[in-house]
Amino acid sequence: MSVRNSRRRSLSRAALIAALLALAAGASGCAQIGDSMSSAFADPAKYELYDCKQLEAERKSLTNRAAEQEGLMAKARTGVGGALVSEMAYRNELIAIHGQQKFAEEAWRKGKCHETPPDTPAATPAPTAAPNAKGSRSRSGLH
Repeated sequence: MSVRNSRRRSLSRAALIAALLALAAGASGCAQIGDSMSSAFADPAKYELYDCKQLEAERKSLTNRAAEQEGLMAKARTGVGGALVSEMAYRNELIAIHGQQKFAEEAWRKGKCHETPPDTPAATPAPTAAPNAKGSRSRSGLH
């Protein structure tokens, strides 16, 4: 009887793994469809009243958020069932961020905005010592 139980366990584990893989494949397929529909998760009018300075800050923020979300997804993939966890937990947020980035970029182009150059520290001239004039006396009176 123990042989039958061990076979059932191994078959049930194999079935569970196959089901998880099928679910992960299905979820990734849905995620690929969702990437092309990212604008459905964002408000197209959100950036209409932003000026270039606000848009620049928002674009940088969205880029940072997308990188952070992708990092979380990569970290989740390393665990057991990671692909499934990654897709289920983080993909929708990443799709929403990409949609926001798309609309922010459109507003950026429509507003004909340009990146502000990075601040460069003003070149301060190094203080130079005034040369002693010939024949000048020192305070001690010695030459």
